[in-house]
Amino acid sequence: MSANVEVLYFASLRDAAGIASENVQTDAADLSVLYAELQARHGFAFPQARLRVAVDGAFANWSDAPRDGTTVAFIPPVSGG
Repeated sequence: MSANVEVLYFASLRDAAGIASENVQTDAADLSVLYAELQARHGFAFPQARLRVAVDGAFANWSDAPRDGTTVAFIPPVSGG
């Protein structure tokens, strides 16, 4: 089932995409497939295993299906200092 989601990018993902967010229409079965689609489109260097994913402000599982009208955030590791 197709879902229209808003995707938020942070830190190096935002730099690579050249945008902070975008609306995406996807048929991805789960969030890992959605990330793979966006990784191919934008050339993200981070493998999925190094990222966290959140849906509507709460951490989610990569196996969760994208739901229509939600906001998905891909969060790379952040260096502290």
